[in-house]
Amino acid sequence: MKTFIKAVGTCLMGMVLLSGCASMKTSKKQFAGIDEMLRARDYAGAMAQIEAAKEKGYKKKDRAQYYLDAGMLKHYLGQYEASNQLLDQAENAISDNFTKSISKASLSLLLNDNAMDYAGEDYEDIYLNVFKALNYLELDQFDDAFVEIRRINFKLANLEAKYKKLAKGYSGSKDNKKEITVGTNKFHNSALGRYLSMLIYRVEDKWDDARIDINNIREAWQLQSHIYNFGMPDFSESLDPSKTRLNVMAFTGRCPDKKARTLYVHTEENLVVIATSKEAPTKNQRLNSLDTIEWPGVNAGYHFKFQLPYMEKKPQHVGSVKVYVDGKLAGELKKLESLENVALETYKIKEPIIYIKTITRAVVKGLAAEKGKAEIRKQVGGGLLGTLTNIASDMAVDATENADLRVSRFFPASALVGDFNITPGTHSVKIEYYHINGNLLVTDDRGEMNFKENGMNFIETFYLY
Repeated sequence: MKTFIKAVGTCLMGMVLLSGCASMKTSKKQFAGIDEMLRARDYAGAMAQIEAAKEKGYKKKDRAQYYLDAGMLKHYLGQYEASNQLLDQAENAISDNFTKSISKASLSLLLNDNAMDYAGEDYEDIYLNVFKALNYLELDQFDDAFVEIRRINFKLANLEAKYKKLAKGYSGSKDNKKEITVGTNKFHNSALGRYLSMLIYRVEDKWDDARIDINNIREAWQLQSHIYNFGMPDFSESLDPSKTRLNVMAFTGRCPDKKARTLYVHTEENLVVIATSKEAPTKNQRLNSLDTIEWPGVNAGYHFKFQLPYMEKKPQHVGSVKVYVDGKLAGELKKLESLENVALETYKIKEPIIYIKTITRAVVKGLAAEKGKAEIRKQVGGGLLGTLTNIASDMAVDATENADLRVSRFFPASALVGDFNITPGTHSVKIEYYHINGNLLVTDDRGEMNFKENGMNFIETFYLY
C-alpha cells in the first residue's frame, strides 16, 4: 500500500508540475443571477455583485476581465470618469499580457491558457475604445473621444500582424510538430467608430470630414458583407447643416459567450488523428476525421481527450427600438453594428493558434501520463491497484485540461442608431424596446430634455437582453 500511495502521489505531482497548476477551470460563479439583473436593468445590483467578487471570483490572472466587466457596468451606471479609469486599466492589462505571451511563447506552448494572464478577446479590446469615446462624449471632451476612435482604427490595422508574431513564437518551441498559422483578418472598418467620428465632425462644422465618414460607413457594407449582413441605416439627411438633429444610439443584447467542445486524440505510428468520437477511427475512416498530424516518434494505440473553446452567440430578444418625441413616434432605430458578428469574426484569427497549442499540450501531457502509468504498473502490478492508479492519473490530466472560457459579460450584441429632425428647445423623449414577437419589453423614459440648435443632441440608451 505504501508503494501504491507513493506511486499515485508521484503521478499526480507530475501532472501538476507539467500543467503548472492543479486546477485550470474558468470561474463563472460571480455571474450567478446576473442575467436576471440585466433584464431588470439593475446595473447597480450587477456592479455590487461584481465588486464583491473582485478578489475571489477574479484571480490575479483575471484582472483584465475584472476591469472590463466593472468598466462596462460603470458606463451603464453613468459613472463615466470611473468607467474610463477601469477601461484604461483593462486596455493596459490586455496590451501588457499579450506582450508577455509573445515573449514567453516558445516556453509556454504546453501551458494551459487558463493559467495565463487574460489578454482579452479582440472585440473587447476594440470596443472598449468605443465605450471610452462614449464616456468622453458624455463629459464633453471631444478631443479625447477622437483619440479613442483613432485607437479603434489602429488596432484593426494591426490585428493580424500581432498574431503572426505570437504564432512565430510558438513555432520556435521544441514541442511544436506543425506549422502554426493565423486566420485572415476580414474586419478592417468599424461603422460604429466611423459614426461617432461623423457626429463629432458635424458638431465642429467639418462637413467634408463628416461626409468622408459616411462614405466609410457605406464602404463597410460593401467590403464586409459577411459582418454587415443587414440593411444599412439611411444617412441621406445627416449632412444637412440647416437642420437640427437628434441622434439616438441604442445597445441591445449581449455579445457571445465561450463554450467548450470536447474532441479526441488517437495515435497511430508517427501520426496523430483528431476525431469527434472517443472511438478510434479505422484507417478507412481516417479521411472522415477532423485532422491528422505527422508526429515522429509517437506509438500507436494512445487515446486522449481535450477541450477547445469556441464562441457562441447568445439568444437576442429585442426585435425593434422606437423613439417617441413629445408623445409622437419619431422613428425606429436601425442596426449599425453587430458586435456579436465582429466577436466571432475576429476570434477566427487566433483559432488556428489555439487549436495547435491545445493539441500539442494534450498529446505531450497524455504521453507523459501514459509513461507514468506504465512505470507505476511496474511497481504495483495489475488488478485493483493498477486500475485505481490509471483512474487517478486520468483524473489529474482531465482536471488540468479545461478550455479557457474567460470573456467579459457586459458588451452588447448590437448597436442601433436613429438620426431625426428636431426643433431646438425642450422636448420629452422616451425609447421603447419591443420583443421579437412584438410585445413591449421596457421603456426608457428620459423626460424633458433640452436640444441645442448647434450642438450634439445625442442620447445613448441600452437594454442588455
